[in-house]
Amino acid sequence: MTLPPDHPPVARRKVGVLLTNLGTPDGPEVKSVKRYLAEFLSDRRVVEIAPIIWQPILRGVILNTRPKKSAEAYAQVWGPDGSPLAANTKAQSAALQGAFGDTVMVDWAMRYGNPSIPDQLAAMKAAGCERILLAPLYPQYCGATTATANDKAFETITAMRWQPAIRTLPPYHDDPLYVAALKASVEASLAALDFEPQAIVASFHGMPVRTLDLGDPYHCHCQKTARLLGEALGRPLITTFQSRFGRAKWLEPATDDSLEALPAKGITRIAIIAPGFSADCLETLEELAIRGRESFVEAGGTHFAYVPCLNASAPGIAMLRAILARELEGWVATP
Repeated sequence: MTLPPDHPPVARRKVGVLLTNLGTPDGPEVKSVKRYLAEFLSDRRVVEIAPIIWQPILRGVILNTRPKKSAEAYAQVWGPDGSPLAANTKAQSAALQGAFGDTVMVDWAMRYGNPSIPDQLAAMKAAGCERILLAPLYPQYCGATTATANDKAFETITAMRWQPAIRTLPPYHDDPLYVAALKASVEASLAALDFEPQAIVASFHGMPVRTLDLGDPYHCHCQKTARLLGEALGRPLITTFQSRFGRAKWLEPATDDSLEALPAKGITRIAIIAPGFSADCLETLEELAIRGRESFVEAGGTHFAYVPCLNASAPGIAMLRAILARELEGWVATP
């Protein structure tokens, strides 16, 4: 079909895959961190307290105290390509380019901060993507992560006159491909150590206990991941939860308390992994690899190793390519 000369340009039809992750400030300085935290902590999926109660606390106390401390933490892990989370998610996206054929566009976005989900969806639509797979890179489903990333995408397409068809990536916490990728990563890291860990700690991001009581499957997903990975490795894992915040009761046991208690139990050599994170970030590199090590050693630990997330490693990309290809079936004939 030949278009008339005055017809607007028409982009070639494509399918989009949008990798999404939590978010990051634009820089490790206080102003950027404050802007990021204001957006993050104002999300009702993250803080389920009535705004009339929460916002005065957030604006009056938290945003005037926490940004400085968080900025100092970000400064310790900030790299030439920006925050580790942004750099690693970008690398994952780049590694998947062309994996599903030349009609599939792969990109990435952050729920909070930049590049934003609305901006990336608009760019995909402008590039001709009439079908888009939203892929939150959270292996374990949680309302405060998976759901809010999808919420933002759905909110964005409500303003579009011509909406793309949408699919979402399900949680993959117990997918054999994911467990196998974790196993390969852990075994390769352990083989490179100059000591034999007495225990492997699997640290997941914490959530308030009330989220479990309200029906969020996150805690169960984390426990199943740890069990399956332990079975694959042939040794049980110590499952803990990190990043407590505020006065609410959080999922236990807490990672920091557990690390401090292990040496007294005779466990002085450990490796720690973060199988709830698809990419290394502040919570893994600063909270675990730096502060976690310090706490463990101060308590009497002698050997500590942090096992990196899958990131854009060969096992990680092979796993992502396979599970994304499965969700694209019927839309594209993947290579």
